[in-house]
Amino acid sequence: MASCLGGHFGPSQEYMPVAEFYADKSVFVTGGTGFMGKVLVEKLLRSCPKIKKIYLLMRPKRGQDVASRLTELTQSPLFETLRKERPQELNKIVPIVGDITEPELGISPADQAMLCQKVSVVFHSAATVKFDEKLKLSVTINMLGTQQLVQLCHRMLGLEALVHVSTAYCNCERERVEETVYAPPAHPEHVVTLVQTLPDELVDRITPDLVGDRPNTYTFTKALAEDMLIKECNNLPVAIVRPSIVLSSVREPVKGWVDNWNGPNGIIAAVGKGVFRTMLGTGGRVADLVPVDTVINLMIVCAWRTHLRRGDGVVVYNCCTGQQNPITWQRFVKTSFKYMRKHPFSEITWYPGGDITNNRLKHSTLTFLQHRAPATIIDLIAKLTGNKPMMVRVQNKLEKASACLEYFTTRQWAFADDNVQALCTALSPEDRNTFDFDVTNIDWDAYIESYVLGIRRFLFKESPDTLPKSRKLLRRLHIVHILTQVAAVFFLWRFLFSRSNALRNIWRRIVDLLTRAARLLAIA
Repeated sequence: MASCLGGHFGPSQEYMPVAEFYADKSVFVTGGTGFMGKVLVEKLLRSCPKIKKIYLLMRPKRGQDVASRLTELTQSPLFETLRKERPQELNKIVPIVGDITEPELGISPADQAMLCQKVSVVFHSAATVKFDEKLKLSVTINMLGTQQLVQLCHRMLGLEALVHVSTAYCNCERERVEETVYAPPAHPEHVVTLVQTLPDELVDRITPDLVGDRPNTYTFTKALAEDMLIKECNNLPVAIVRPSIVLSSVREPVKGWVDNWNGPNGIIAAVGKGVFRTMLGTGGRVADLVPVDTVINLMIVCAWRTHLRRGDGVVVYNCCTGQQNPITWQRFVKTSFKYMRKHPFSEITWYPGGDITNNRLKHSTLTFLQHRAPATIIDLIAKLTGNKPMMVRVQNKLEKASACLEYFTTRQWAFADDNVQALCTALSPEDRNTFDFDVTNIDWDAYIESYVLGIRRFLFKESPDTLPKSRKLLRRLHIVHILTQVAAVFFLWRFLFSRSNALRNIWRRIVDLLTRAARLLAIA
């Protein structure tokens, strides 16, 4: 496995620490209220203390204005360290009213003028990450939003870096993905014209033909967005960061922090509750998982490098673990079980267990026996007792989420990461420690334990004080689980035995053999 070594960009250049690069600079962030954006904002404030301002593109939501949303954001557990140690840093966050789906990003002319004067670094992480998003909205956010942002960046007088967040899977039709921008699967301009001129119903109907072999509109539009970015950025200082499957934080600012049910999170949470037990996938394939703080550290350093090496053009960074520190889906699932049993969730329905299988018939059978049938029985009991039936609806959502992941759990990619390795080599030992994106440092066993605890704490809002009670319930459910398995085998045997002469003959032979053996032992 490769590892990061110390070094600089060149002997003639004096090394500038990453935090110093951000001193007295203002940053503009899109997607700052999303999972990755929050971690980015917190890390910039905590590890680059001389940063001037962080402007966040925000829109009013659910009756809340941007000021209320910002207060809610900074009160989250993610910002606890800053609130306790350096609360004044939070005053550097400035909300900019806007919307990624609107023309000119919905930003007022006055705010546009201010950003163009003051911003030095732009991080573009706004995107719809829903795999089953309708094509029109996916194009509007992932493609047109990027285009609008690039147009704004062209007007920024002192822009030193634009970091665009893409995905490692935007070229998922290739088994090996280099750190380069490939030809798009369709002409971006044609796709934009289609979704803007055709009725929504017709766009939905032709979406499968447009997307082609790709699994969803997300990977399709992210590939087109990269092409648009390359064509429109001209001489802008641009870097593209492509993370793979982003999970909870490995270290900062809180181990195991996660705030959404996307990707594997919802499935693992359901497995821990005992309501999901089978998933289609190839256990021996590499699961390219990467912690969110690893991605954020790379993004922050990318901006530093993009400014220092501006003449290199657009550089792509595949932020992945499969090449340097691989973990298989089987190991991920088994280790998750291990820690879900060590740190069980509260009010679990059944003993956590199950497996990942690539046998579709087996998967379908287990889905019916372990998901559908129990959910139907539970809902029937709920109806009879006057309660609201919900388990079938929950299973429908889980199976839909599982189906979205199938493409990624049944295939494997090799993501080249030479640029990431070179960037790591260019850092000083201090910066490598502060902005750690060396994936060889990830201890998967410890990381998955913190991931399970993070789901328990941050998604289910369960206190560590509930663990003794949860463990007691788990022990009882384990006994019930074993007894149920024994009973199932017994009744299956009785059912088959009563209907099969062949089985009865086999059983008689076994009994005869045992009887003879007993007699021989008695004589001896």
